[in-house]
Amino acid sequence: MVEKRTRDAARGPGRPREERVTHAVLDAVVALVAEQGMNALTMDAVAVRAEVSKPAIYRRWPTKQDLIIAATESRVGPLSIPDLGDFRAELRAVLNARVEVYRTPGMDRLIAGVFGAAADAGAGRSAYRAYINRVMGETGRILERGIARGDVRPDTDVRAAATMVAAPLVFRLVAEQELPDSHLVESVVELVGRAVGVEH
Repeated sequence: MVEKRTRDAARGPGRPREERVTHAVLDAVVALVAEQGMNALTMDAVAVRAEVSKPAIYRRWPTKQDLIIAATESRVGPLSIPDLGDFRAELRAVLNARVEVYRTPGMDRLIAGVFGAAADAGAGRSAYRAYINRVMGETGRILERGIARGDVRPDTDVRAAATMVAAPLVFRLVAEQELPDSHLVESVVELVGRAVGVEH
């Protein structure tokens, strides 16, 4: 008994339960959206699916928009791509990682839902902007690294170029209702490479 109390004190109060609740709730959101669409996503439904209380959900995510963004980020979160010595190779790595996630069941509905949450009035908009900045941050770093290395044009508008990288996969998935694939990845790498790359 003493050993158990010692282990519990060492790992911090409630941490395993906190993590379990967080994972259960975010998994429930993704599953509900994938199976039934955004209309099925209510705090009551999430609480039942995750087997947690509604107050436990609201303590972590005060609004439905916050919850949708958190669930999306649990699947489509920030990336870290090492320096591969070539910005095209690094962009390809980013895009391939995104394609792998976008091709999982229900991602089209979930991403469409996070766009809808962003359109709602209130604090959700600033939370959405912060999420997008985190998700697109690595593409910006890759482009800036390319500028420093000399294989991306120094006059490149990094934000615009990062949007050019991110948008085609999402549009293909949500608007065109098709799964992005390796062919689209190569097309985006080639087109962005022509637009901002330095030919040696």
